[in-house]
Amino acid sequence: MTAGLKTIIYPVKDVARAKAVFSALLQTEPYADEPYYVGFKDAGQDVGLDPNGHARGMTGPVPYWHVDDIRARLAALLDAGAELLQDVTDVGGGKLIASVKDADGNLIGITQDS
Repeated sequence: MTAGLKTIIYPVKDVARAKAVFSALLQTEPYADEPYYVGFKDAGQDVGLDPNGHARGMTGPVPYWHVDDIRARLAALLDAGAELLQDVTDVGGGKLIASVKDADGNLIGITQDS
């Protein structure tokens, strides 16, 4: 079982321009504003801008499903035929992320909070 889709990450080439666009859209300033990641919170959603996303194979926005056991869920996805894009990685503060690609090329992210 998941806690649903609460996070979406957009790969961006120009983080300053993307930050301006999402600030205008969400009418808020980012809660995280680092060269490697810009994050917004709005209406229970986390919206992230990743300037390194394209280099890691992100071809568009990636929705992240919130799960209780990321390693077990990743193993289940791989057993079901998904292709690993990013193994479980701690991105700070105990937050873990991983991503896969399904047979149709759709990107699927999973995340687990500490």
